[in-house]
Amino acid sequence: MKKKFTRKDLKEFKKIVLKRKEEIFDDLKHISDDTLRKSQKEASGDISGYTYHMADVASDNYDREFSLGLATGERKSLYELDDALKRIEDGSFGICSDCKGTITKIRLKAVPSARLCIKCQQKREKK
Repeated sequence: MKKKFTRKDLKEFKKIVLKRKEEIFDDLKHISDDTLRKSQKEASGDISGYTYHMADVASDNYDREFSLGLATGERKSLYELDDALKRIEDGSFGICSDCKGTITKIRLKAVPSARLCIKCQQKREKK
């Protein structure tokens, strides 16, 4: 049986979701500033006119790819948080999408974008 959260609870969760989104935006800005906007020379710390060693170029490319991967993960988290905000607005926040039971407050505070209760999440992870 599903038990909906009070308006006060939903307001608290909305603050948590918005704070988490703000943290992600800050992280994305940092990744962008540190990685994507720098030239390869700046990223390697080499501002001279000398050519690069192939290993340095490979290492720099790896760092950039790693940072792009982080940014992609952060963007996915933003989409999930936006979806959580929609569920707060439409009243379905905190309801497990599989069993329709209530997701615990502790879980939602840790993972505010959670769509599944712990039991259903564990079932999916076992598959």
